[in-house]
Amino acid sequence: MAAFLLPSCLPSSGRPALSVSRGVSARGRSASVLMASSMEDLDGDADIESKMGKEEVARVRSQELNVSIEEYPEWIREFLVPPIALKKRTDLKKIMVIGAGPIIIGQACEFDYSGTQACKALRDEGYSVVLVNSNPATIMTDNDTADRIYIEPLTIEVLEKIIAKERPDALLPTMGGQTALNLSTRLATEGILDKYDVELIGAKLDAIAKGEDRLLFRSAMEKIGVPCCPSVIVNSLQEADAAAEEIGSYPLIIRPAYTLGGTGGGIAYNPEEYLEIAKGGLDASPVTQILVEKSLLGWKEYELEVMRDGADNVVIVCSIENIDPMGVHTGDSITVAPTLTLTDKEYQRLRDMSIAIIREIGVDTGGSNIQFAVNPDNGDVIVIEMNPRVSRSSALASKATGFPIAKLAAKLSVGLSLADIQNDITLKTPASFEPTLDYIVTKVPRFAFEKFPGASSVLSTQMKAVGEAMAIGRTFRESIQKCFRSLETGRAGWGFDSKKKEFPTKEDLMAALRIPTPERIFYIFNAFELGLTVEEIYDISRYDPWVLHNLRSIYDTGMGLQGRLLEEIGAEELFEMKSMGFSDVQIAELCNVSETEVRQRRKALGLKPVYKTVDTCASEFEAYTPYLYSTYESTSVWGEDIAAGFSSEVPPPSGKNKVVILGGGPNRIGQGIEFDYCCVHACFELREQGFETVMINSNPETVSTDYDTSDRLYFEPLTLEDVVAVLEAEQPDGIIVQFGGQTPLKLAVPLQRYLASDEAKEAGLGHTKILGTSPDSIDAAEDRDRFAAILDELGIRQPANGLATSMAEAKDAADRIGYPVVVRPSYVLGGRGMEIVYDEEELAKYMTADVVVESEHPVLIDRFLTNATEVDVDALADSEGNVVIGGIMEHIEEAGIHSGDSACSLPTVSISYNAMVTIRGWSVALAKRLKVVGLMNIQWAVQGEDVYILEANPRASRTVPFVSKAIGKPLAKLASRLMAGSTLDELDFKTEIIPRHIAVKEAVLPFSKFQGADIILSPEMRSTGEVMGIDTSFGAAFYKAQIAAGLSLPTEGSIFMSANDRDKPACLNIAKDFLDMGYKILATRGTFSFLVKNGLNPPEVEMVLKVHEGRPHVIDSLKSHNISLFIMTPASDEHPSSGREVRRTAVMNKIPVVTTVSGARATAQALRLLKSQPVEVQAMQDYHPSS
Repeated sequence: MAAFLLPSCLPSSGRPALSVSRGVSARGRSASVLMASSMEDLDGDADIESKMGKEEVARVRSQELNVSIEEYPEWIREFLVPPIALKKRTDLKKIMVIGAGPIIIGQACEFDYSGTQACKALRDEGYSVVLVNSNPATIMTDNDTADRIYIEPLTIEVLEKIIAKERPDALLPTMGGQTALNLSTRLATEGILDKYDVELIGAKLDAIAKGEDRLLFRSAMEKIGVPCCPSVIVNSLQEADAAAEEIGSYPLIIRPAYTLGGTGGGIAYNPEEYLEIAKGGLDASPVTQILVEKSLLGWKEYELEVMRDGADNVVIVCSIENIDPMGVHTGDSITVAPTLTLTDKEYQRLRDMSIAIIREIGVDTGGSNIQFAVNPDNGDVIVIEMNPRVSRSSALASKATGFPIAKLAAKLSVGLSLADIQNDITLKTPASFEPTLDYIVTKVPRFAFEKFPGASSVLSTQMKAVGEAMAIGRTFRESIQKCFRSLETGRAGWGFDSKKKEFPTKEDLMAALRIPTPERIFYIFNAFELGLTVEEIYDISRYDPWVLHNLRSIYDTGMGLQGRLLEEIGAEELFEMKSMGFSDVQIAELCNVSETEVRQRRKALGLKPVYKTVDTCASEFEAYTPYLYSTYESTSVWGEDIAAGFSSEVPPPSGKNKVVILGGGPNRIGQGIEFDYCCVHACFELREQGFETVMINSNPETVSTDYDTSDRLYFEPLTLEDVVAVLEAEQPDGIIVQFGGQTPLKLAVPLQRYLASDEAKEAGLGHTKILGTSPDSIDAAEDRDRFAAILDELGIRQPANGLATSMAEAKDAADRIGYPVVVRPSYVLGGRGMEIVYDEEELAKYMTADVVVESEHPVLIDRFLTNATEVDVDALADSEGNVVIGGIMEHIEEAGIHSGDSACSLPTVSISYNAMVTIRGWSVALAKRLKVVGLMNIQWAVQGEDVYILEANPRASRTVPFVSKAIGKPLAKLASRLMAGSTLDELDFKTEIIPRHIAVKEAVLPFSKFQGADIILSPEMRSTGEVMGIDTSFGAAFYKAQIAAGLSLPTEGSIFMSANDRDKPACLNIAKDFLDMGYKILATRGTFSFLVKNGLNPPEVEMVLKVHEGRPHVIDSLKSHNISLFIMTPASDEHPSSGREVRRTAVMNKIPVVTTVSGARATAQALRLLKSQPVEVQAMQDYHPSS
């Protein structure tokens, strides 16, 4: 039996032009049902049946994939050809993979997922893999992911050194997002790949150019007859003027070439905005090119994920529909899969265009994402762009379908065909069998505008989301409601959850519906309340009427329950609400009862979720990889017992001890990839130790939601309702809440309360325990009074502090403590709501903000320690009370800057011996007193010899991956063993490891994405990601970290300095150091006078005017690129907003900005080393040969 395929274009013989993707039908089902290459030539099933007959169609569709040629109808058989035989490349031995670098907006942890899959796939095929990435918080940079791993800056210079050292045969450029693609392009065009005889695989240079270069892409589309938007290619501001005139009307869309997440782009509604965005776009594009398009605002946007192999077989992996209309970046839009509002004819047209596009662009072994705009009024289709690589949408499509795009793309790049690769889930079908969905997937982006006061929340073509959640349901209504409660923003679904915003007038509401913001979809609830019709809302918002009708259905159903007694609601009515995605919290809100009462009522009626499998084939074949989602579905007919029709697909018990691991949910600032890293390590280690692992998470970007990371994956919201339902279905022995950040920690106490209840015992969970540190110990560390009592008992010093639930209490506490003070809500992560306030006026402003106090928890007020250095400790403890320090990190920024935003070094470089002895002793004592089992993070502040504790967190911290890479020990894996009952002695980890090298972690900040936000570090975390520099000296490691974070430290030029009075003496020595290296100093009046008074004279030191002092001033110098490095330390006795415009100008002009003395000092050290010796590269396996 052999699979045959039709050529993509049959000869003209009176029959319709047909094509078939190998072993794939138009709907991804049967092996040999034909696909029309043009809907005008073939009208779907009717035309097929007219040629083959209904019985023949049914017979072929029921066959196995491989059929004999004799079984095809004679009129088809004459055109069948044997499949092209592909062979795995044996001429390649070593392949280099470039990662995506730090997590930034537009390029998040989906590329760790993609890169990890690619490395595993290539090694499975027998290739040696060299991986380069600068992000330590990634699974792909673990020593066992690749044969040689380099945590080094992603620059051309560094990559050439690694290529020269490792001599790979090939480079796979498509797994590291736009970063890797751009770097690979430069390596090729600058002759470096030819110099070392390295071949580009996965996407050739001409394919990358045709997909990324706006002019080449448009020419390619014109060649194959695919319509593009009326547009003009622009390479200068002068050409931009002419382009606007040529297109003729506003608004205009600006799209830079070779950028990520729409960086530098936008929508211009007038000439002034247009020139500003055009300039930013030209600056952002590495080839100084933008595309100026006619506006398609209000059109519908669709994406298709396409794969092609070396035999020219093409499959459509997934179709994705953007709920938000054109004008909102797809990363900021709510999306659904599969497409829901296209007719079959429209979908087939997009499909045919996609196949033609991937062939014309020339992506011959891998995947691409192709985006279309469709006019809802007349059906016109325009291609927007394509990504000739694995993309953000690829990760979403992989999780939505169970089809591992990155893994398959890696295998295709070395010569395998789609038909050669087996589907991991079914173990029967090949990868040429297109996924089929019998469920609806919804993705909702997660934003962090609250972290950037002054930044606009209006959505545009430049991406602003910092993460996303995904949910799966049997219907759109169920899926989107589950997704909203997965966001962890306090939403329990779409409406009915006390989060509704009120509008003073109908006009205000209608104005809000016109503006695309993250909250706009919730304003539709208000619109229904005010009586607006679906048609009226569509005219205002351009949300598709089909979507609006579904939301209306949710609204009507919820309103029908409002104010009724819970006991009045019968099984049928409650089942209908649950099948529409209503959470227990929403129903509790409507009936004015507790969530617990709703859950108990629901269970008393026999209603519980069932679990269905993501199997790639809509249940056509058995699934062997349990990847599950919940739904409310019954086969019972109306009037019969609903519960009798429940059918769940949870696999039977295996007999192994079972552990459930709670993930971190969607990425956001303060809780990102670092916590997913810990969850993945726990899964890997516990599986290796013989445990059965169950992962619950809702983040489609992560490695933890890969179907083969755990024994069982539940793609579910991390709420009490959803977690309890999984526990009742799985009956685990233990639950781990320690690795996913604040998300699972907030569930620890309610879960403990549930597990201790009779309800849990009746559900068979009497044996289930929360593993590791107890919820009571977690609460003891978070509760200010309990924690203070423990510190007093141990004699551990802490800054003067107080609690407040009112302005009067806050004023009394601040007066007693003395200004400045640090204020923050309790039970937060990422410094949410944390500020330094300097007087009573600022305190009053803080206390009246509606984001400050969470529920009943008071505001914490601490004395702010000036001139202190912060120190982070990660420690491990076992159940027998043994404690080992994992790593001690010294922050480079002063205390008062959030630890997540501060650079830090391991080992420490300036903390005294006595202070280190105190830190070690107190850390061990506190871990023992809190009875920590697993990981603990403690933050200290050091003033001279005095040590103060700032906070303790008995959980995994965001520094765990960094420490693990720095010392060569996987702390999260070790911690998972400790929680499962092992001891530190059994793990042979008994003493702190102090490495001979220096590792520096640096934060990556997204200020350029948020116009209007101030460029300043504070107690509230704002970074999206991190990088690591590692070398034998602090200067080299710090320099590598800065370069990896995207800061081009200058080797010559002028350095701007403006220091507050407190910092001027320290800046004197730093200025001398810069002058000694040959730099020139430009200083503001006060700093200039101080430097001159202390012996530094013109012309080496010059004064530059502040903005209000005349022209030319400092902003003029920044815009003229007369400044190469910007150092400005804000005053500490006032809110540091006076330099906002200056700092932002520096960032927007890509000038490195330093806002602390310690940062300036470290920068000087790095530059001195850079000038004295070349930076070398070294693999992590050489730093840690035994790990």
